[in-house]
Amino acid sequence: LGHYLSACALMYASTGDQRLKERADGIVAALAECQQGLGTSGYLSAFPESFLDRVEKSQPVWAPWYTIHKIYAGLVDMYVLCGNKQALEVVTKACDWVKARSDKLSDEQMEKMLGNEHGGMNDVLAEVYALTGDEKYLKLSQRFNHHAVLDPLAKRQDRLTGLHANTQFPKILGAGRQYELTGRDDLRTVAAFFWDVVTKERSYVTGGNSDGEMFTAKEHLSQHLGQNTTETCNTYNMLKITRQIFGWEPKAEYADYYERTLYNQILASQNPETGMVLYYLPLRTGVAKTFGTPNDSFWCCTGTGMENHAKYGDSIYFHEADKTLYVNLFIASELTWNERGLRLRQETRYPDEDRTRLTFTCEKPVEMTLKIRHPYWAVSGFEVAINGQSQSLSSRPGSYVELNRTWQNGDTIEVRMPMTLRTEAFRDNPRRLAVLYGPLVMCAPIEPGKPVPAIVSDDGQIVSHIRPVAGKPLTFVASPKVFRVTGSQSGRELTLIPLFREYKKPYIVYWDVLGEAQWTAKLAAIKAEETRQKALDASTVDRVLIGDDASERAHAMAGEKTGAGPYADRHWRHAVDGGWFSYELKVLDGRP
Repeated sequence: LGHYLSACALMYASTGDQRLKERADGIVAALAECQQGLGTSGYLSAFPESFLDRVEKSQPVWAPWYTIHKIYAGLVDMYVLCGNKQALEVVTKACDWVKARSDKLSDEQMEKMLGNEHGGMNDVLAEVYALTGDEKYLKLSQRFNHHAVLDPLAKRQDRLTGLHANTQFPKILGAGRQYELTGRDDLRTVAAFFWDVVTKERSYVTGGNSDGEMFTAKEHLSQHLGQNTTETCNTYNMLKITRQIFGWEPKAEYADYYERTLYNQILASQNPETGMVLYYLPLRTGVAKTFGTPNDSFWCCTGTGMENHAKYGDSIYFHEADKTLYVNLFIASELTWNERGLRLRQETRYPDEDRTRLTFTCEKPVEMTLKIRHPYWAVSGFEVAINGQSQSLSSRPGSYVELNRTWQNGDTIEVRMPMTLRTEAFRDNPRRLAVLYGPLVMCAPIEPGKPVPAIVSDDGQIVSHIRPVAGKPLTFVASPKVFRVTGSQSGRELTLIPLFREYKKPYIVYWDVLGEAQWTAKLAAIKAEETRQKALDASTVDRVLIGDDASERAHAMAGEKTGAGPYADRHWRHAVDGGWFSYELKVLDGRP
């Protein structure tokens, strides 16, 4: 519900659609009624307060503070983005309850309690301080700092390996917000160092991170390509951290990462036909995306997913005082800057085209510096024209081009940033790599159950064997000379498309690069497996397909406390908590 409030507030701020505000205002009013009905303490949650008793006693319970944080954050967004004063009243009373509860705990007890996932309690409490000016909320926010995680980061020590990844991100956001409100340099170091470590050493080519929800050993990242890579919640929070630290130091590096991650993880996380979102974005070869369902898939990433697709307008533009305007992202949009009396309209079909057009509408001439990001991947041919006149530029990839002038009503700026193909490999394994075009991670859709293609190249010449398909933007074919498949598909060209465009089939993002000798060995291994499988088929009396409803019913499956699911191109079934399952299979008469 908290995520839904935030999503409605974000969409209202972007679109002005009154229906969204009315719906969210109604929810705030209902929450106020719930809070009043729960008593005078200010407590507001859908579970009994005894859940918090269990956290404080280290008894089993799932993350109640995490859920509370989301409700509070939704209320804050309703006040900040929609001007709903009742939302601030409700969340302030709720924070007073948090203080009364926390005041009973020693610092040692608080630290022990924070070992349980608690979302961004330090973040939302700092925000309530910023909105009210009441110092008690800042002190309370600081009591929710989890020192076991934050203190090493403040010393620029990376001790993240083995930690549950998404538990950590909101804590970092909270430390960053506290820095903004206190000026404490150690808190700034926490956020900036965390960003550096996660983006440069712990992230995959999409900008996402984690495998099976964990921070794995960064020294062996290429080995951690499981079924459940790059949890979407992590990326949601990484973009919030990136936006935050860009506000402290507007470096193109931060905006470059934001773009990479927005297109390759966030945009890739939604099914364009159904609107459903995914939990993990799998990067394991041969795995397809698994999207939620309308009524049965309320994952954490369903919540952040509602917000993700409500905030594509977030972080396109930034301003520095009233003198500088940054254009960070190339997204069709219109910026209204009332204080300067101007509108800036951006028209583009990016990334299907490699250009964008900016048009000024000014009440009167405006003297201002416009900083347009020169992406790190635009290594040649980057061009800017003002009112049709080409400009002499001093920018370089991964920086900003600065246009300082008095802007007139109707002025236009055209930017062209040619995209090129390239590869990016793992730091720990240069022979496992991905193909990119401009900012976009490319994937090759493949058929399930078939042998996995590979790149065969002794000389490292890879992108020269990829060519565009005429009339199909962002679509390429890869030569079978280098991108090789086996069996009946041998010699077939593979198609490459952006990862965000594939949402039905299994795919390849990371390719293993083999030499000719290794490819020959691979073919021999595939042939041996085919021979083994034929022999097995010939001696098979009966077979049940695990996880296939029709096959399991045909074999009289029975059981208790059992479930099934997919893994890569196979299925599993398990039993839990003393459960069991069984099948009935045929036998040959008179033979064991």
